[in-house]
Amino acid sequence: MATATKWVIDPMHSEVQFKVKHLVISTVTGFFKSFEGSLETVDDSFEDAEIAFSLDIDSIDTNQGQRDGHLKSPDFFDAAQFPHITFKSTSFKGKGDDEYELKGDLTVKGITKPVTLEAEYGGSTDDFYGNTKAGFEVTGKINRKEFGLTWDGVTDAGSIVLGEDVKLLINVQFAKQK
Repeated sequence: MATATKWVIDPMHSEVQFKVKHLVISTVTGFFKSFEGSLETVDDSFEDAEIAFSLDIDSIDTNQGQRDGHLKSPDFFDAAQFPHITFKSTSFKGKGDDEYELKGDLTVKGITKPVTLEAEYGGSTDDFYGNTKAGFEVTGKINRKEFGLTWDGVTDAGSIVLGEDVKLLINVQFAKQK
């Protein structure tokens, strides 16, 4: 019987980035600076790994303090009432060539919906200290309005201020737990 192997995100070598259209013509990029996650495998392969992830809304950073404050407010994430965004995988299937399809339940602002993300395995190696690390790049797109992020602004000229689609770009390095 195989024993489960647990991997934990190394936050020093990981980043969570999102992009959203602003005024339809440009893109705003932001980061979540504080997050945690784990991956549990049954054997040497990552197939069917169980993945759990949580990020801290208060750590949002779009390089503009006033905007960050607005994003934390009830207009958007309502960080006081819903301090975390969470993800729990329901399946993790290989598609060949280090590509995986990651399905799971994403919870934002108390609303949980299934999402499908793409994951690319970057490989694994041992660091200077003999710790085994594995890297993944996870990408996907969600519609913010499906998760209760319904704030809309329209300029005087009638342009929509904020796009509905949010692109996710997550680079994570997991450390194998001994």
